[in-house]
Amino acid sequence: MVVKAEGAGGAPRRVTIFGSTGSVGTQTVDLVARDPERFPVEALTANRNVALLAEQARQLRPKLAVVADPAAYADLKEALAGTGVEAAAGPQAVAEAAERPSDWVMAAIVGAAGLEPTLAAVRRGACVAFANKEVLVCAGALMMEEVRRHGANLLPVDSEHSAIYQVFDFDRLESVQRLILTASGGPFRTRDRAFMAAATREQAVAHPTWDMGAKISIDSATMMNKGLEIIEAHFLFGVPEEKIDVLVHPQSVVHSLVEYVDGSVLAQLGTPDMRTPIAYALGWPARISTPAERLDLVKAATLTFEAPDPERFPALRLARAALQSGGGAPTILSAANEVAVQAFLDRRIGFLDIERIVEGVLGTLPHRPLRDLGAVRDTDAEARRVAADRVAALAR
Repeated sequence: MVVKAEGAGGAPRRVTIFGSTGSVGTQTVDLVARDPERFPVEALTANRNVALLAEQARQLRPKLAVVADPAAYADLKEALAGTGVEAAAGPQAVAEAAERPSDWVMAAIVGAAGLEPTLAAVRRGACVAFANKEVLVCAGALMMEEVRRHGANLLPVDSEHSAIYQVFDFDRLESVQRLILTASGGPFRTRDRAFMAAATREQAVAHPTWDMGAKISIDSATMMNKGLEIIEAHFLFGVPEEKIDVLVHPQSVVHSLVEYVDGSVLAQLGTPDMRTPIAYALGWPARISTPAERLDLVKAATLTFEAPDPERFPALRLARAALQSGGGAPTILSAANEVAVQAFLDRRIGFLDIERIVEGVLGTLPHRPLRDLGAVRDTDAEARRVAADRVAALAR
C-alpha cells in the first residue's frame, strides 16, 4: 500500500521536476511558477529538448538543469550562460539530480527510463509525485518495499490513482470492496477493428478529452494505459487484481471510484485538466489553487458509463494476465509495449500490431522472479530486444 505520512503543509517546499519539458512536466512548471516563493526549484531535467529546458530554467532559476542526451550538453551550457544555473548532461547526471536535497520530486520521465531516478528519490525519503506508471509496472514490489524501508511518500499523479488516493480509507483496508478505474475509451472507443487496423498516427494521438504526450495518447487508444493502471493500482493500494475494475466514461468527469463493503461508492470528480491532480500532489496534505476550469455539473449535464470491450481492446486482458503471472511478466509487458508504441509512432508498424507484438513477447519470454533492480534491467532489456526483432520482421 501507499505510505501515507504528514507533509509540510503550507511551508516552502523545494522541488525537483524530472521530465520538465513533457506534458506533465510543463504543467507542473506552470503551477510552480505561479508561487515561486512557496515552491523554489532545485533541479529540472529533460530528455533532449534543450530550448524549452533552458527557457524553464531561466524562468524558475533552479540550481541545476540536466539534459539526458549527452550530445546536447554544449547547447544547454551555452543557453544557460550567465544565468547561474549549473548545466549537466547524461543519464548519470539525471540520477544524481534525484539525490539533490529537494523535498518534493515530480517523476514524469516517460517509460522505464524513469525507474532509477525515481528510486533514487525514494531512497532519500523524499515526497515523490509520480506520473510514470511504468515505474510501478516494471518494479512494483521492489519499489514499494523501498518506499516502506526509507519512509518516503508516493503521491500518484495519474488522474485515476489520484482520485482513488483522495477517497481511499488507508486505515481500514478491509472495508474496501473494489477499485473502479474510469477510462475515456480513447479516440477509437466506437470504432471497429477494421478501422483501427488502418488507423494513422494522427488519428491515434487525437485524444478526445485529455491533452497528453504521444506515448500515453497511444496507450489510451489501445487501452493499454488502463491495463498498466490496473497493475499500478494493485501495487499502490495493495488491492488484488480481481478487485480492480475498469469502467468506460467518455466525459472524463468521474476520475475513479472506490466501492466499500457497505455498498457506498466514493468518487472524485473534476474537469479533465492534469493540473488538478498535479496540484493535489504538489500541495499535499494542503490543497492549492489552480487555474483549471471548475466543474459545472449543469453544463456537463449527462454522464455515461459502459463496460470496456475486451474483443476490440485486448490490452486489458494482456495486462491482467501479466499481473496474474507475476514475476517479470509486467516488466515484459511494459517494455514490449514501449518498443511497439514507438515503432507505431515512427510509422514502421500498424496500430493493431502493437497488441500483437506485446502478446507475442509475453508468450515468448519466461516470467522469472525479480529479486533486485539488476533483474528488472535484464528482463526489460531482453523484452525490448525480442520486441524490436518482431517490429523488424513486421516492418520488412
